[in-house]
Amino acid sequence: MASIMTNASAMTALQSLNSTNKQLSITQARISTGFRVAAAEDNAAYWSIATTMRSDNGALSTVKDALGLGAATIDVAYTGTNKAIDVTKEIKNKLVAARQPGVDRAKVQSEIAELQNQLKSIAESSVFSGENWLSVDSSQATYNATKTIVASFSRAGGQVSIGTISLDITKTELIDANDQSGILDTQDTTANGNVNYSILSLDISVVTDTDNDLEDLEQMISFVDGGIGKMTTAASSLGAVKQRTNMQKDFVNSLMDAITSGIGTLVDADMNEESTRLQALQVQQQLGVQSLSIANQNSQQILSLFRG
Repeated sequence: MASIMTNASAMTALQSLNSTNKQLSITQARISTGFRVAAAEDNAAYWSIATTMRSDNGALSTVKDALGLGAATIDVAYTGTNKAIDVTKEIKNKLVAARQPGVDRAKVQSEIAELQNQLKSIAESSVFSGENWLSVDSSQATYNATKTIVASFSRAGGQVSIGTISLDITKTELIDANDQSGILDTQDTTANGNVNYSILSLDISVVTDTDNDLEDLEQMISFVDGGIGKMTTAASSLGAVKQRTNMQKDFVNSLMDAITSGIGTLVDADMNEESTRLQALQVQQQLGVQSLSIANQNSQQILSLFRG
C-alpha cells in the first residue's frame, strides 16, 4: 500500500543505516585506540581482568626496581669483601715474612698498619644508598641483622603477597662497632703473651725471636688465615644471593612481558580484522544511504498520480 503517512521502506532503510553507522563508530574507535575492550561497557569481565593485571604489572615494575637496588647493594658488599680478602692476604704475607728471625718487625708492622687502615676504609666505604653491610653498629635501634630485598609480587584468591630474598649479615659483616663481632675486629688472645688482638689491631713491633713470641706470631698467622677463610665464605654467600637476585630480576622481566601479552590478547584490537571490517562497513553505509534515498523517492512518486 502506498501511503504518504507511513513510509515503511524508508523506516527499514533508516534502521539499517543507523545500525551500520553504530558499528562503523565502534570499529573506528577500535582503530583509533588500538583496543577491542577500551572500557567496561565493551566487555566488563575482560576490562576488569585487564585493569587488575595492569595494576599488578605496575607493582612488578616496582619489584624490578627494588631487585636492581638490592643487587647493587649486594654487589658493593661483595666487591668490598673481595678487596678485603686481598688486603688480608697481604697482612698474612707480612706476618709470614716476620716469622723469619732477624727481620725488623717494627718496619713490617708499619706496613701492616697501613694495610689495617685500608681494611677499615674498605669496610666503611662499601655503602650504597645509605646501606653498609660490611661495617655496622649492632647497638643502633635501626640495626637489623637480616637484610631483605623485595623479590616478587603475587595475587591469589584476591589476596596479594610480597616475596623477599633474605641475607643474614652477621655472617658477612667485617666490622661491628658495638661488640667487635665482625670478621676483622673479632679478638683472639695469644697463648703465651696473653695479648688481645684482632686482624685490625694486631701489632708485631715488639715480637722477639724467643720461642714464646714466635709461637704467638704463628698463632696470629693462623688466626689471620682463618679470617681469610671466613671472608671467603662470606663472599660466597653474597655471590650466591647476588646470582639469585639477578635470576629473579630476569624472571620478573619475563613475567611482565607475559602479563602484557596476556592483557593484549584480551583487550587489543586485531588491526587486520578491524581494517577489513571498516572497509565493509563503509560500503554498507554508502549502500544504506542510497537505499534510504530510493525509499524516500517513493513518496515523491505519489505526487505524479495527482498531476493533471
